Amino acid sequence: MQFTIQKRLAAQLLGCSTKRVRFEPEALEEIKEAITKADIKVLIKRRAIVEIPARGVSRFRARNIQHQKSKGRQRGPGSRKGRGSARAHPKEIWMAKTRLQRAFIKDLKEKDIIGSEAFRELYLKIKGGFFRNKRHIKLYMEEHKMTAQPKSPSP
Repeated sequence: MQFTIQKRLAAQLLGCSTKRVRFEPEALEEIKEAITKADIKVLIKRRAIVEIPARGVSRFRARNIQHQKSKGRQRGPGSRKGRGSARAHPKEIWMAKTRLQRAFIKDLKEKDIIGSEAFRELYLKIKGGFFRNKRHIKLYMEEHKMTAQPKSPSP
């Protein structure tokens, strides 16, 4: 027994796919005789033709993973995609680098390893993002002979 026309009409009226139209087994004879939209409408009202609810994608796993991540789990190297620079905020990277470099030159100035002119020059270069890291500052200072000899205490 084929019900292709009835299925198509019912799907149109219900506003769904033909795959989601279900005929009640007791009313198959009546459905077979229904050939107009009006006939199908009557059968839908009498619940002889039913729309199967749409199936969605379950959010259970997604919610579970989200809950675990809120606790700080599932963030290991196997879960990461992209470079570290892609995951970290560029401004925060810059801030951390700059703070470290500024603290380094401040320490050098306090220990009288560099003078205030050299400090100022290095400070401005740090601000401009010239140095890659602390080691780069040390290299630059060696190349430009910026280190002043620490004052030895007089006897």
